[in-house]
Amino acid sequence: MTREELEARWFALTREDMPAVAAERGWPVRFDHCFQRILLDNAVGRPWREVIAAPAYREAPDEVLAQAVALGEAALAGSADLAALNRRSLDLRGKLRA
Repeated sequence: MTREELEARWFALTREDMPAVAAERGWPVRFDHCFQRILLDNAVGRPWREVIAAPAYREAPDEVLAQAVALGEAALAGSADLAALNRRSLDLRGKLRA
């Protein structure tokens, strides 16, 4: 996948595909920036802003954006648990209450 295709898929996933199914799947988030946070945090293993300059879609290395896209695709396919990915993202940010 070219960088242009990767970015296009990133936006389609986080702005269209994931929000479209969020309510019916009971996902804890609905907005594009929330999906982007979850996927990027999980792709880098810490809050994405610690390692990627904004805007992340442009500044993330190809392999990081590809990993984030793969996580989004897995969540859509039902092979990744978006709620668990969200909890991990919040935990990485110190925002998860015990």
